[in-house]
Amino acid sequence: MKFAVLDLETTGHGADDDIIQVGLVLLDEELEVTETYVSFVRPRIPIPPFITQLTGITDQDVADAPELEEVLMEMIPKLDDAILVAHNVGFDAGFLNNSLDRCGYMPFVGRRLDTLDLLRMLYPGLTTYQLGAVSEAFGIEHERHHQADSDAMATAVIFRSCVEKLYDLPLLTLQRLASFFQAEDDLGWFIQQALVRKESEIAVDQDAFAYFRQFALKVGDWTEELPPRYDDEESLEQIRSMDFETYMSQVKEAFAEHVPGYEQREAQEQMFHEVYNALSGDKHLMIEAGTGTGKSLGYLIPSLFYGVQQEEKIVVSTHTINLQEQLRERDVPLLQRVLPFPFKAAVFKGRSNYMCLRKFEGKINMQDFVSPNEDRITAAQMIVWLGETEHGDQEELNFSNRGGDFWDTVSSDADSCLNRSCPWFKRCFYHRAKNEANLADVVITNHSMLFTDIRADHRLLPTYEHLVIDEAHHLEDVAGKHLGLQLSYFALLNPLQRICKDSRTGMLLQLKYKLAAEGDERVQAWTEKIDAAVPVFGEIRENWDQLFDILFGFAAASRDNNIENGQVVLRLRPEGLPDGWHFAQTAESNVYAGLNEVIRSIDKLTADIKEHIDDSGIQSLITDMNGSLKDLTRLRDGVHAFMRLEEKGTVYWLEANTNFRAKSVQLHAVPADVSSQLKQYLFEPKRSVIMTSATLSVQKSFQYVCEQFGLDSYAEQGRLVTVQLPSPFNYREQALVCIPRNFPSLKGASGDPLFVGALVASLAAAARETNGRMLVLFTSYRMLKQAYEPLKDALAGSGIQVLGQGVDSGSRSKLTRRFQQQSASILLGTSSFWEGVDIPGEALSCLAIVRLPFQPPNHPLVEAKSEILQQEKQNPFMKLSIPQAVIRFKQGFGRLVRTAQDKGIVLIYDTRVIETYYGKYFLYSLPGPKIEHMHLEQIVPRIRDWLGSPQAIEEGAE
Repeated sequence: MKFAVLDLETTGHGADDDIIQVGLVLLDEELEVTETYVSFVRPRIPIPPFITQLTGITDQDVADAPELEEVLMEMIPKLDDAILVAHNVGFDAGFLNNSLDRCGYMPFVGRRLDTLDLLRMLYPGLTTYQLGAVSEAFGIEHERHHQADSDAMATAVIFRSCVEKLYDLPLLTLQRLASFFQAEDDLGWFIQQALVRKESEIAVDQDAFAYFRQFALKVGDWTEELPPRYDDEESLEQIRSMDFETYMSQVKEAFAEHVPGYEQREAQEQMFHEVYNALSGDKHLMIEAGTGTGKSLGYLIPSLFYGVQQEEKIVVSTHTINLQEQLRERDVPLLQRVLPFPFKAAVFKGRSNYMCLRKFEGKINMQDFVSPNEDRITAAQMIVWLGETEHGDQEELNFSNRGGDFWDTVSSDADSCLNRSCPWFKRCFYHRAKNEANLADVVITNHSMLFTDIRADHRLLPTYEHLVIDEAHHLEDVAGKHLGLQLSYFALLNPLQRICKDSRTGMLLQLKYKLAAEGDERVQAWTEKIDAAVPVFGEIRENWDQLFDILFGFAAASRDNNIENGQVVLRLRPEGLPDGWHFAQTAESNVYAGLNEVIRSIDKLTADIKEHIDDSGIQSLITDMNGSLKDLTRLRDGVHAFMRLEEKGTVYWLEANTNFRAKSVQLHAVPADVSSQLKQYLFEPKRSVIMTSATLSVQKSFQYVCEQFGLDSYAEQGRLVTVQLPSPFNYREQALVCIPRNFPSLKGASGDPLFVGALVASLAAAARETNGRMLVLFTSYRMLKQAYEPLKDALAGSGIQVLGQGVDSGSRSKLTRRFQQQSASILLGTSSFWEGVDIPGEALSCLAIVRLPFQPPNHPLVEAKSEILQQEKQNPFMKLSIPQAVIRFKQGFGRLVRTAQDKGIVLIYDTRVIETYYGKYFLYSLPGPKIEHMHLEQIVPRIRDWLGSPQAIEEGAE
């Protein structure tokens, strides 16, 4: 057996494109390199500039290269009897065969293996499967990305790692994998070879796995978990007798010992004491702490001391699951090394984040694969992952396109849970997480889960009276979403299709086939009931489609819409509904009636079957089906309530996209003011709530956030403490804000050619001066697209790459990674780039803010809040629009300086910051950078003066 690892660089992806470089690495059966081959190839067409930018290969490099036929003649003998391996083998093999055909050779018909498939299956936790990033993760030297010889060698090393891991899998796991793939399939054949090899080994699998119901798992029985400090009275006494100052001095000593270069920070020191005083004094605390303060440790260190000493559970809530993971992976292990007592921290997420092992077992035993190729890889990925995961949390998996759909069918949910009667109960990941949360000193959850728990009458999270809310500026927004209603076209369609997609597929039809094997005399009657229900599901789908077609028509016809990237929004008011609303109500009534019919009949049917049939497979299927029926019941009631628009104080609106039409329609019903609910559910019942963020104040005042959170009365009573911590960074020396005072104002909508032209010219000039390393924040995707191509053209000869959100990729993390990997690049981003993006060091030297981030005044929620303020005789612009925009602006500014070593420049192209009475609110809210306004032509010399030349920066860094 030999392997030929191939990589091709080409002029593009089309059928008419040419190969410009070939890289080939030959491996023997032991995966040792036996030969390498590399050659440029002379193409028939010039190399496009973007390919040169990507690969570094120029027309000069290939001018004297051999013709394609000559290169193929040298390659063909090397491919003889080889298994072709490539990273995305479909592309390379397709290009190879097109080239062979063009030159009159026979196609390559040997076996093919794709390192992408192998990586997805064997390394399910990798955050990306992009070749360069995987090479970095594996510690492979791979300096010349997108050069065929370097890429082929990196692919060969990755392939070797994959094969070695495949050979090391437990026998049981390999047997499961082999059962998913046909032997004639290349991947299936290769797994079969690995299985034969494994079965011939004498060695038995190590005890690193727990075996249960033919699965190899990393974790065993969660019911054996013990609480922290179990049977350790001495440790408990020591904690009880310790005061906070003694504790802090011990912690600092341990930090100095365990953390190289540790230095105390004044702001963090203050935060330790403020948090401890609030917890011990039963007070609420609002604390603004900028980047570099060390917020996470600032609240965890005092919280853990208070919680452990007083035997009180502390709940920490973050905005994103990402930050939850960061606390689990980075901060908690560090604290377990430095704190003077043992403690337990648990991460607890929404239930659908955890795999249901019972559902997964049923799905793969039946090989219930909707999209066979994709689902087999996803199932294989999960089988391998079960031998590695301690949490069963989907965040650890990197899914392919349809992986999320697969997950939805095996995720845990309350409605289909068998609890203690489930054979998997003692190994259940959700109940493990819940048990860990019950035992833990600190529970790390997220805002979404916090409000899900409130809606579930506090049955999900353990009982707690002390809460820390990180990224608290998102609290109001998340509260509105969770205390209101959001429904999409697919919200009902997905559970509906899970039960009955058509006359052959769905749980109802699986039940029918399983019943056929039973000898019970009632089977005939049950089958007739199933057959009678099937057409009703079709009718419900038709009425659902009709309803969403009508709703899309209303949204698309709205005259109020300022369409951005195809998005349309329509506010619905009970007193002024669109003409023809009764047609939508009729369609909804038909959906309601159809759902009533199937829910009632299937409920009755399954209850009857459960009573008379003991088969575990049928019982399990009915349990899952009943879970989906409960989903349908909730959705039925939600849509019915939405169509009636009866909740006072609730804002109703439709959102849709003209590109995706009816299937993109979303229904929103959100309370206009959540301050009373926040007060009722959080601030009144909890003894202490700590709220922290880098952006809570507006012009050094917390008034806006206090009003939004319903905390006014607490401030007056002295039960709320507000603190703004000094920044640990020297912004005066590290950040310069430049405002070109003669920059054109934006006329009308975002399509003003004068504004966009001036913007592109200035950005290009600044980018050439900083050699890229620039992030540009837009408030409008339309303007981003208008600037993208002209900016690309303006920088075409400079070697600076332009990356655009939604143009090059929609994924923030992918774009950020590409931006960091290619230093000479400029990244254009909209909404999601204003916060949560961390690009420390020299990768980012210049931040451009194109417009002040005001929310559209005609957005239904903004509009409704403005109406409430007007009724109270208050100015909505001053009380709502400006505070929201200032907080967003501060988030955007915070992207630039991430460490004490960073130095950079901020360009603000919106002259309203210096020309209007409200501009000062934005500039005064910044953490003390140097602010200058000047003529446009002075910007580039000022950048040069502030940053020095890139070369000087590099020498200084050394």
